[in-house]
This record gives sequence, C-alpha cells and structure tokens, in this order.
Amino acid sequence: MTQTTLLDSKDSSDPTGTEPQETPTFRKALDELEEILARIEGDETDIDQLGEELRRAAHLLEVCRGKIRKAEVEVTQIVQSLEEKPGPDAG
Repeated sequence: MTQTTLLDSKDSSDPTGTEPQETPTFRKALDELEEILARIEGDETDIDQLGEELRRAAHLLEVCRGKIRKAEVEVTQIVQSLEEKPGPDAG
C-alpha cells in the first residue's frame, strides 16, 4: 500500500531529497501530524517506516511549536504597544 504525505506531493526536482524542504504552514504541519498519528494508531505503518514517520512527526512538532512561540511574542508585543498608548481621554 502506497502512502502519500506532504513530502510525496512536493516537487521532485531533487531525487536525492537533499534540498532543504520549505517550512509548511501551521495548518499543513498539524494536518500531516494527524495523518501520521492515524497511520501509526491504525497499524498502517510498517515497522521499517516507523522511524521515518517518527522523525517527520518530531520535525513537524518543532515547526508547530516555533510558530506558536512566534505568535505568542507577536501578541505580547501588540498588547504591550496598546497598553503604552494613551487613551482618547488622555491629553
């Protein structure tokens, strides 16, 4: 049974797979993580593929965590900038 992942759908101009992969969006990374989990839980993953699946899942988790950290920083900065601005009553 052939399994399709985001890796499979990428442009295959580099058959060795040595080109750096572009970072997926948060949603795509999360969707792929859910697909990997479903394959593992559903016993669809061959033991020989398990290591590769887990490495990909670890990478995707780091991508998601990084995007969450970045969003937290941005939200904090926005809130701080709003708190620093004087209100319409000031003046």
